[in-house]
Amino acid sequence: MDLKISAKNKNIQTDVNLPASKSISNRLLIIQALSDNNITLQNISDSDDTKVMLEAFASDKKEINIGHAGTSMRFLTAYYAATGQNKIMTGSERMKNRPIAELVNALNQLGAGITYLDKAGFPPIETSGNFLSGNKISINGSISSQYITALLLIAPTLTEGLTIEITGDLISSSYVALTLGLMQQWGIKSTWKDNRIIIPNQKYSGNDFFIESDWSGASYWYEIAALADTSNIRINGVTPDSLQGDAAISDIFQKLGLKTTFENNAAIISKSNKLPNFFEFDFINNPDVVQTLVVTLCLLEIPFRISGAQTLRIKETDRIAALQKEMAKMGFVIEETEPGVLIWDKKKCTPDTNIIIETYKDHRMALAFAPAALKIGDITIADSGVVSKSYPEYWQHLKQAGFEIIS
Repeated sequence: MDLKISAKNKNIQTDVNLPASKSISNRLLIIQALSDNNITLQNISDSDDTKVMLEAFASDKKEINIGHAGTSMRFLTAYYAATGQNKIMTGSERMKNRPIAELVNALNQLGAGITYLDKAGFPPIETSGNFLSGNKISINGSISSQYITALLLIAPTLTEGLTIEITGDLISSSYVALTLGLMQQWGIKSTWKDNRIIIPNQKYSGNDFFIESDWSGASYWYEIAALADTSNIRINGVTPDSLQGDAAISDIFQKLGLKTTFENNAAIISKSNKLPNFFEFDFINNPDVVQTLVVTLCLLEIPFRISGAQTLRIKETDRIAALQKEMAKMGFVIEETEPGVLIWDKKKCTPDTNIIIETYKDHRMALAFAPAALKIGDITIADSGVVSKSYPEYWQHLKQAGFEIIS
């Protein structure tokens, strides 16, 4: 369904109950499945990606279709290999074009015997049912941190533990740190020095766990606060000491004139309107918020150089190409000067008269572009249902904040 977003009220005051963290939920579901304890996870994400994980654990079918859920594909591949299950893992057409070779190669080094059922290096794949026996692997860290997380989660269950040697430049290291931090809360000791992570054989154990809100979801409310004329937004369920790497969003947006005050398990955002003349930041550890910042910076007329965006090419869509195409509809010319480096030097083109943003089955395109209505007037978001991947209540929350939304 296409939605037209209007923002006649540009003074935003609202109280937002964010969805639970998808990243934490999906990691803990794997940990829970590998644990001997009968542990209850509270406040599990209701995102599509997490629902896919829950359905997979509840199913006794050999073939598991995970749709667009990248974390589910990577985490479950490692889980089924570690637990000796013979499963076929498939997904959407986009998923069948998202690489998985680095993870499969690493697991096969450990004896997994995973095979490709179509194109080499891509899903669908089949796990053999072999039990893993190795204790050391090497993996390229410059493609996706999710491969490393998938291996870390199963590492304590291997008879001899696991040593992971990371080659290349590790991207999204904050997500690796999130994984190790959660594992530590479940009793797992690890050593991470330079490019080597060592995890001995251990047992997961813990107590009932309450999952915190999603900092990535908070980024869209920071965007709204930045684009509104005035704003006072309270985001419930987030803290500055979160393990989530995207908690850095409060510091990033401070550079754009937003002040964050933390109190009673919530972040309160207000404006100072002190804007920079130029913005430069390396998003190597925060690639999920690049779309948010590109839209925000252009609409605030702040030229920028954003680096560390190279992984956006293999996300739910090619996010760099999608950003360039959709920003041009609003009149902005975004250039990629080298892989993963995006710049806007105030170069413009003629905007569309009737702006319809395509989402490419990518939730973050819809989430990041909808707030643009605060600056450019009515904007239509095509295939608006994609937000269910991470933030199902987003449109309702925008309505509560004063946006007008029409089917």
